[in-house]
Amino acid sequence: MENEIIVQLFERDLKKLRDEIENYPSEDSLWVQLPGTINSGGNLCQHLIGNLRTYVGLALGNVPYVRNRDAEFAARYFTQPELVSEVENLSAIVVKSIRDLSQEQLQAAFPRNVLDMFAEQTTALVLVHLLTHLSYHLGQINYHRRWVSAANPQ
Repeated sequence: MENEIIVQLFERDLKKLRDEIENYPSEDSLWVQLPGTINSGGNLCQHLIGNLRTYVGLALGNVPYVRNRDAEFAARYFTQPELVSEVENLSAIVVKSIRDLSQEQLQAAFPRNVLDMFAEQTTALVLVHLLTHLSYHLGQINYHRRWVSAANPQ
C-alpha cells in the first residue's frame, strides 16, 4: 500500500512538471537564467530527469541509463517538445519501478553504492526524499516559468 501512495504523489508531480514545461511561452524562455540564479527551468528539468532515471529507474527498476549530472546543468540536451516527451517517459518508468516493489523491498536498505545519504536509509525513505527533491525543483520551475512568461508575454 505504501508504494501506491508514493506512486500517486510521483504521478501528480511529474504531470505538473510536464505541464510546466509545456506552458513555457517559447523554447528560448526555458533556458533563461533569472537575475541572481544559476539554473534555468530547462536545466532543472534535465536534472530531475537524470536524478529520477538514476535513483528510481536504474537502481530500482533496472532500466538502463547513463547519467552525466554536470551536463544536466551546463547543456541543452532537449528541445521543449523533447523535454515533455522525456518527462512522460520518466513518469512511466518511475511508476512501474515503484509499483513493482514489494513491501519487503520498500523496507530494505537502499543500495549505498548508488546513494549514501542516511544512517538508516530504507528504499521507502529514499523514495520520499526523491519525491521532496522533485517537489522542490518543481516549485523553482513554476516560479521560473511564471517570471519569464510575465517578462516575455506572447
